[in-house]
Amino acid sequence: MKRELYDSAIDLQLRVHPICGLLGPRQVGKTTLALQYAKNFAADTVHIFDLESPLELAQFDNPMLLLQPLMREGNLIIIDEIQRRPELFPVLRVLVDRNPGKILILGSASRDLIRQSSETLAGRIGYIEVAPFSFTETKETPMLWLRGGFPRSYLAPTLEESFVWREAYIRTFLERDIPNLGFQIPAPQVYRFWMMLCHYHGQTFNVSEISQSMGISDHISRKYLDILAGTFMMRVLHSWRENINKRQVKAPKVYFRDSGILHALLNIRDMKQLTMHPRLGAFWEGFALEEVIRKYKASAEECFFWGTHSGAELDLLLHKGDKRIGFEFKYSDAPKFTASMQTALTDLTLDHLYLIYPGVGQFPLRDKATAYGLETFLTTQGL
Repeated sequence: MKRELYDSAIDLQLRVHPICGLLGPRQVGKTTLALQYAKNFAADTVHIFDLESPLELAQFDNPMLLLQPLMREGNLIIIDEIQRRPELFPVLRVLVDRNPGKILILGSASRDLIRQSSETLAGRIGYIEVAPFSFTETKETPMLWLRGGFPRSYLAPTLEESFVWREAYIRTFLERDIPNLGFQIPAPQVYRFWMMLCHYHGQTFNVSEISQSMGISDHISRKYLDILAGTFMMRVLHSWRENINKRQVKAPKVYFRDSGILHALLNIRDMKQLTMHPRLGAFWEGFALEEVIRKYKASAEECFFWGTHSGAELDLLLHKGDKRIGFEFKYSDAPKFTASMQTALTDLTLDHLYLIYPGVGQFPLRDKATAYGLETFLTTQGL
């Protein structure tokens, strides 16, 4: 499946900056995208390095000597799995300041986990987050929801092969990927923490409760969550505090970013098991929320949830430009406008509130409030 939008996004970033960083979880297709983009260059002007290869990693013992001759006008250097050598970033800064070539770096961790990139390369790098497949690319929801959007999971010939791939992915992520980022944490402990997060999916993160259950400190719990968020496994949705005379929820909500990984951890193998699960509503909320965020290319700084201790809440508050857009997600055939939605609409002075459900079509609920089937919304609606 060719992802042409990413190709044009990379081209734009490399016209503006000397370095473009493709960040996203492992096996999401970053290398494929980089190789597709490299076809825009003559073969002898592209130089590719994979830092997962011990032989190629060893070449970077003297990175300046290795890369300096390759930094010519019209050349492209691709460095895969950059998080394995974060000390390269100061070298890249010197190279792009003194030479005309372009550099495309690929990493399986966020800017927060690869701090040197955001500090050393400020003003010289443009980032693109590569996510798993979305509805915009697949044009269907049931299989995407069940399998998730990782290419090898979504495109697997059978449900069984998709599930087996995700099981192996989870093991590799815990046993290899996290240690490769420099975190010396026992894989069974992170796995247990991750499993507990399955039951917090779509809920506020009660750090004290989860810490007591695991026998670890609140600090360690937050560190584990930061690692899972920084490796694109979890979304931490922070609470919005409005200047109103009401006690508002402060703790963040947590969501699995890929529904297929969540289902694999819970041993949900087919649609029958999924639709019979007692937390079906929360699972669908997380899937739909992620699709809406990706539709609008919203950054983490533009996404919030809102709630009061009296029970009013809003699943997603999206700040886009000068607009405030609210979203409620309901797994229902006939969703209804509630008092909680009216409170959110009024207290947050929303420009519009959308009630997203798993049907098709749309219908008005109130002034500035509309119900949309998810596929209809993703296909037709814009800010």
